Amino acid sequence: MAGIRTGLGALWRAPDSANMIQQNGEWFTWGQVRVLVERIDEVLTGVGCEEGSRIGVVLGNRMESIAALVAILGKGRTIVTLNPMQPAARVASDLVNSLPQVVLAPAAIWAEAEFASAAEEAGILGFAVDGSTVEQRCGGPAVTIEADRDEQNPVAVEMFTSGTTGPPKRVPLTWRQLDAAMSAVHSHTGAAGPEREPLTGRVSLVVLAIVHIGGLWAVLQALTEARPFVLLPRFTVDGWVDAVYEHKPRIASLPPAAMRSVLSADVPAEKLESLRAVTAGTAFVSPDMADEFIAKYNLPVLIVYGATEFSGAVAGWTKPLHIEWWTRKRGSVGRPFPGVDLRTVDENGEVLQVGETGRLEVRAGQTGAGADGWMRTSDLAHLDEDGFLYIDGRADDAIIRGGFKVHPEVVSDALRAHPSVLDVCVYGRADERLGQVPVAVAELVEGAAAVSEDDLKTFARNKLTGYEVPVAIHVVDELPRGVSLKIDRRRLLDMVEQLEAARV
Repeated sequence: MAGIRTGLGALWRAPDSANMIQQNGEWFTWGQVRVLVERIDEVLTGVGCEEGSRIGVVLGNRMESIAALVAILGKGRTIVTLNPMQPAARVASDLVNSLPQVVLAPAAIWAEAEFASAAEEAGILGFAVDGSTVEQRCGGPAVTIEADRDEQNPVAVEMFTSGTTGPPKRVPLTWRQLDAAMSAVHSHTGAAGPEREPLTGRVSLVVLAIVHIGGLWAVLQALTEARPFVLLPRFTVDGWVDAVYEHKPRIASLPPAAMRSVLSADVPAEKLESLRAVTAGTAFVSPDMADEFIAKYNLPVLIVYGATEFSGAVAGWTKPLHIEWWTRKRGSVGRPFPGVDLRTVDENGEVLQVGETGRLEVRAGQTGAGADGWMRTSDLAHLDEDGFLYIDGRADDAIIRGGFKVHPEVVSDALRAHPSVLDVCVYGRADERLGQVPVAVAELVEGAAAVSEDDLKTFARNKLTGYEVPVAIHVVDELPRGVSLKIDRRRLLDMVEQLEAARV
């Protein structure tokens, strides 16, 4: 288990005075973090949680979560992630369904009766972790749940997917997957690993919630490279811009929704002058928006493609690729990373030719796939003759309207082109005559001129085939988003139900 565990071990070579995590403008030193890491490790060891033990963590963007990560992964334990952005009842349900041996959570979460009682009734040993304090809250004096582990391929992280389209599912990420993914990222970016003194060099930025694979991966990369980083409690334009302006990174991450917010805020170019590129992923990145960002800031937008099941990204753009190919390949999510193979197949599993759209399959050390090495995704995609990958939609999102197939992202992208529209979500609503019909929900640019449903439908008709035009377009103040800044469709459907009830 070299790789990530070795990288984490390098932190102990840093002086206690070295700045490690900046949050809300204040630095936590390695010494402060180390004290909590060692305290958590002491508590876990004391209750019998050695290598392979499953430890639940309510994983918020805060210093205590980082210390928990180091204490758990540094000793070969397994971290079971729990999302603090969910209502307490859902966090409690995820806790009971995953059944870790121990759970670590902020005192504020323990104050929620549903969470505390769920942990107690399930017999899970629980601790509150705040500042440098680790305090037992429930459970007996010793661990009684046996760890269930694959000795040949042990799990490092059990990560819940975002659950934006349905109930969250638990995805096990093995040590082999994480180490392979880290190696692929370093090959892609040219990172050489922690050869400099620990916790020196350029400061990294962690933009996403670390309970999402994008945020967790940014933290793991910073930790294994022994690099100081800014941990944003949540994304805000001001917080992101201030961090870039202060620390002057060369590359920073911007999810698509965040990129649109930066453009809408008209952030001065001089605030971003240190940047040589921005990376973007987690959701569909409109090539038009990418070009708008490129034109305004003279920065390449390096799109990446990945998923929780891949332990992160498996394909993407580099700056040299962008310089050579972007104008001819705009709309692509880039080429596969070193060691990654991609192909598309039809519904019978037959491999398709170049240019043919089908289900995307991925083969790489980081996928944790079956015997033949190929993992089938839910994404529809095609590969061109130069090896560039294009995501054409999702197989499970297609709307069949009277026999015609409507891809929600095609409709959303058309509506996003309207100057007053910030973002859009399209979904299929059951229809007695046609089977399904598309419905759109749009969030407008702050301060934009008001636009009616009829105006948006007229705009859509000029860009879409007739059967693709939504039967209804709702305008809302703000689209609900999850930890990855993707739209939370379950909450969106509740919102639409209320809007349509108000119309009656």
